[in-house]
Amino acid sequence: MTEVRPRTPGKVRAARLTDLAALGELSRLAQSDAANTRSLGLPVSGPPIGVFSLFRLPLGAFRPHDLMYVYEEDGRIAGLVRVEREAVRDEWTVVELDAVGLTNAGDIRYRLVQQLLREGSKRAAARFHVACADTNDNVELFMQAGFMRYGEEHILFRPASRPLPEAWTEQRAHACRIRPTTQQDSLALNRLYVAATPHPIQRLEAVRLADWERQGTHWRVPRSSLAPILRFADVEAFAQEARSGGKDGTALDALLQVGVAKEDQPHYLKVLARPEADVSDLIDYGLGVIAARMARGADQRRDHGVIAPVRTYESPIDRRLEEADFDSIASVTLLMKETLVRVAEPALVPAGVR
Repeated sequence: MTEVRPRTPGKVRAARLTDLAALGELSRLAQSDAANTRSLGLPVSGPPIGVFSLFRLPLGAFRPHDLMYVYEEDGRIAGLVRVEREAVRDEWTVVELDAVGLTNAGDIRYRLVQQLLREGSKRAAARFHVACADTNDNVELFMQAGFMRYGEEHILFRPASRPLPEAWTEQRAHACRIRPTTQQDSLALNRLYVAATPHPIQRLEAVRLADWERQGTHWRVPRSSLAPILRFADVEAFAQEARSGGKDGTALDALLQVGVAKEDQPHYLKVLARPEADVSDLIDYGLGVIAARMARGADQRRDHGVIAPVRTYESPIDRRLEEADFDSIASVTLLMKETLVRVAEPALVPAGVR
């Protein structure tokens, strides 16, 4: 028997500038462990990291095509949903879904998600993405709204108390076949992604060659649960060339994405690699890049540690990160909802004689 959700008397509306103070307080409260609060539960592991510090949104970073809706009841804001829209691929990513209410927090969040889906149908959104902890009925809420669970990521964190290694010299990086990526690497990067990613995940995420051609400005590839924090970071990408070079001499063993934080948040490290590749040197190189960028004269920045997402099928990258003094702090579930109907792609088939 289907459970009927009680209808709450409040209303869902678009957020306004006058709501900013209330939204900041709501976002802060929702990250607590109180029984009357609900959030996506993205890495909350004590004081070093909280969702509010990871995903807080300075007004200058809010883009015109992003969306934010609030739930208002009796003049009080009790819920919010914040979405980042990727105009190039018509994909929407839910980065915050908070509610406060002892008995109706679940219904508040459900109504916010439904409002989001209705708005997406009007604006021809192709996919909705969300990452959340499997707590507070998060996964059940999204699956009830038509999302499907397709993956899981482990979040690893290297605290600032552990000194970063020194930056590598160009000669050492060259000896290990590490270099910055260029637009000419798009085909090699796409091949690397195909080799490192199971086919069902490739089909769902639908990353195309054109997405890799925008590498450097298009920070959604490779996709991760923590990609939203890259809005507040200087992002660089580096490739480790395959020792053999492959058939055409362009094969890559791994890709490293580094985000050096400009706000009060951890730096970001993401590794994509072939299953047989050893990424120990690449991780050490990335930590050295962060150390060098932090110590750059007037551009010196505070160290809030380094955070790295790793999907379950990307092992043993997580082991190499642990060897580099990272600790596993959380696991998050990846969910997605498609609004497009998939059809068979045109293809040639063998001719038959009747």
